[in-house]
Amino acid sequence: MGKLKEGKRKLKDITKSEEEFSDNEIPAKARSSDEPAPKKVKWINKQRVLIFGSRGISHRDRHLMQDLRALMPHSKPESKMERKDDLFVVNEICEMKNCNKCILFEGRLKRDLYMWIANIPSGPSAKFLVENVYTMAELKFNGNCLKGSRPILSFDENFTRNPHYILLKELFVQIFGTPYHHPKSQPFIDHVITFSVVDSRIWFRNFQILSEDGALAEIGPRFVLNPIKIFGGSFRGQAIWENPKFVSPAMYRQQIRKIAAHKYENRLENKMTYEESRPKESYQLNPIDEIFSGDTLEKASEIETQALVRKVKELETPALKNNQVRSKKKKSEVKELETPTSKKNRVKLKKKKSKQLKDLNKQDKKLKPKKTHKQGKKFKKWKGTTTTKKCFINQKAAPVEM
Repeated sequence: MGKLKEGKRKLKDITKSEEEFSDNEIPAKARSSDEPAPKKVKWINKQRVLIFGSRGISHRDRHLMQDLRALMPHSKPESKMERKDDLFVVNEICEMKNCNKCILFEGRLKRDLYMWIANIPSGPSAKFLVENVYTMAELKFNGNCLKGSRPILSFDENFTRNPHYILLKELFVQIFGTPYHHPKSQPFIDHVITFSVVDSRIWFRNFQILSEDGALAEIGPRFVLNPIKIFGGSFRGQAIWENPKFVSPAMYRQQIRKIAAHKYENRLENKMTYEESRPKESYQLNPIDEIFSGDTLEKASEIETQALVRKVKELETPALKNNQVRSKKKKSEVKELETPTSKKNRVKLKKKKSKQLKDLNKQDKKLKPKKTHKQGKKFKKWKGTTTTKKCFINQKAAPVEM
C-alpha cells in the first residue's frame, strides 16, 4: 500500500509541473506575408482513377484509352470487362483495385463509343457519347509535355451557370487533376487541359505551355463529349438530369437513310414547284423603246416587215388547219378500203349468221370494178410456154374464112 501511495504522489507532482510549464510558454508568432508558406510533404489527396473498357471497342477507342492513362499518373489499368456483366460490378472492381474514381469506355456495334465517369462508391455518375475522336498518334502535333507532370484545368464560363455543368466540373477536377505530391507525378506544370462547351457538347483539348506569355501548342488527344444522363449513384440510381437534345447515333443514321431514300421524290417535287411558280415572261419588252437607238429608218422598216409576217401567219393558219383535216379523212378512207376480210372470219360469221356478214359482202361489191361496154386488153397464156404474151382479141370480130 505504501508503494501505491508514493506512485500517486509522484504522478500528481508531474502533472503540476506540466501545468506550470504550459502557463509560462510563449505563444507562437503569426506568419508574415514575406515568409514562404510551409511545404506539405505528405500525400494528402489520394485520388486513384481506374481506366478500362468493355469488350467490343475499336482500335481507335483503345488508343484513346491508352493516351488518357499516359496523361494521368494517378490512373490504374484493368483488363476488359465482359458485356454480359452488369455495370454495378464496376464498383466491386474499383474496390479491389483500391480506386475511388472510374472512367469506363463502352463500345457498341464497333461504331459508337460511350464513356462513363463515376465517383465510387456513393456517386454521382455521368454517361457521355464520345464523338470526333483523334488520338496522339493520328494528330502528330508539335506539342509535348513531361510524362507525369501536373496539368492546369481550364473551364469555360458555362460551367458556372447551369447546375448540371457545375456538377460535371467537380467530377472533372477530381478525376483529371493529378494529386499534389503523388509518388508517380513530377513537380512541374507544363500543359493545360481545356473543357469548353459548344453546341451543348463538351470539347476536350490538351495544350503545351510554351512560354509565360500564353503561347500554346496542341499535344492531343482530341474528343467531344455529348452528355446523355447524370445518375445519383455510381452506375445506378435515379436520373438527376437528362439531355433533351440528345439523339442516339442509330436513330441519326436511320434518318439519313430515309432522307436518301426520298431524294428522287423530293427532286421531282422541287422541279414541279419550280415550273409552276416560274413566270412565263421574265420581262415584257416594248419594241418602241429601241426605235431611237441607231438609224430610225432601218428600225421602222424592220417593224413593218415584222407586222407583215405576223399578218401572213394569221391568214395561213386557218387554211392549213382545213387541209390537215381533209388529209386525215382521206387517209382513214384509204385504210378502210385496204383492209380485206379473211376467209376464217367469214366462216365464223356464217355460223353465227350475224348482220356483220351482210355488211362485209356489201363492201366487197363496192370494191369490185364495174363492167363497161368498152373491151379492154386481155392477156393470154400460150400452151407450152412459161411466159405470158400480149394478144389482142377482138371478141366482136367476124369469123375467119377457111
